[in-house]
Amino acid sequence: MQPGIPLFPEQASTLAPQVDNLYFFLIAVTAFFAIVVTILVVYFAIKYRDDTGLKVGAPISGSVPMEIGWSLIPFIVAMGIFVYATVVYFQIVRPPAQTVEIYATGKRWMWRFQHIGGQGEINDLHVPKGQAVKVTFTSEDVLHSLYIPAFRVKADAIPGRYSAIWFMPTKTGTYHLFCAEYCGTNHSGMVGSVTVMEPEAYQAWLNTGGSQPMTVRGKQLYEQLGCISCHLPDGAGRGPSLGGVFGTQVQLTSGDTVVADESYMRESILTPHMKLRSGYQPVMPTFQGLINEEGVMSLIEYIKSMPPAEQAAGVAAPQASAAPVRAEGQ
Repeated sequence: MQPGIPLFPEQASTLAPQVDNLYFFLIAVTAFFAIVVTILVVYFAIKYRDDTGLKVGAPISGSVPMEIGWSLIPFIVAMGIFVYATVVYFQIVRPPAQTVEIYATGKRWMWRFQHIGGQGEINDLHVPKGQAVKVTFTSEDVLHSLYIPAFRVKADAIPGRYSAIWFMPTKTGTYHLFCAEYCGTNHSGMVGSVTVMEPEAYQAWLNTGGSQPMTVRGKQLYEQLGCISCHLPDGAGRGPSLGGVFGTQVQLTSGDTVVADESYMRESILTPHMKLRSGYQPVMPTFQGLINEEGVMSLIEYIKSMPPAEQAAGVAAPQASAAPVRAEGQ
């Protein structure tokens, strides 16, 4: 962690140089045109000054080349900025296929982090160096914003939905973590730190947690809430089989299709009638208020770990489609 107040935060992730290069490119473009305009204004003000106040400027009839020039050049510059910024944007929002998964919840005025292995942290986050890390998070109350300056990543934590950031740390050390959205009287105190460790040290830290893995906690909730009685592995229950559904396209009764990602899973647990699965009836009760965010996240991790129906049954996938299912239950 850099002492004092540096001009720019330390670059400690693979994304940081990309973001900084884009920023400096924008500064260079704006500075270039600002300097050119300033020089021309001063030059023409001196060259065409009139101490008498009696001179009359010559009439201007226009110039097609100049009109084309000052329209085409700004267009090319703007499109260049757009393309460059778009490339950086997609690098920021598209995590790699293999990431270290971490869940987080923003709450006035703290951040709670939950590792897949069960380790929990408050206002502290431990991550491995040289590995892509994806943090999926939400808010329990008001709008927050998870911001790690050294990694150049920031996203809003919005109540009722999931947001995500990803980064690959390149340096070990401890770095600042902030809430970058005003969230109340103690907003300035909603701070924390990210500790980047060598992979071996990070694994040793995980092994000392002694906590229950999220999938185990999710399985317990899955059974306690009665999900297992409707979502049978073979799809013959009142709800669809959830094995292997994560990451796939799901057909809705409205005719639309959605990706069964973390946000869809969360919505289907808390408000199951919002997006009804095609072929099922709206019989699933809502679990809003019955489980907290950590419980929802654990359920999602357990569902993500469930094998497809054919693997669970120990048989090969059938060639024909399965028998029609009978009732809704996301």
